[in-house]
Amino acid sequence: MSIENEITAKLAAEFAPVALEVINESHLHAGHSGDDGSGESHFRVVIQSAAFTPMSRVARHRALHTALGKDLVARIHALSLDITPVA
Repeated sequence: MSIENEITAKLAAEFAPVALEVINESHLHAGHSGDDGSGESHFRVVIQSAAFTPMSRVARHRALHTALGKDLVARIHALSLDITPVA
């Protein structure tokens, strides 16, 4: 399973989002620091979920990282997050 698919599956299961987009931006960083040549090193996540409503911005980021797990996060060089609560 690709890292993109792993991220999508874990976040969908944990947060039941109303919107979830995982964008592989690795091609934009080819040859830069952190590019391991795998084509799966830089990602952007756009997610909306009611689960984030009671959380602060920092708590949302921590919850997302926890949901992904240390092993998956360690395989990613850069992870950009756009987390929106839904009332």
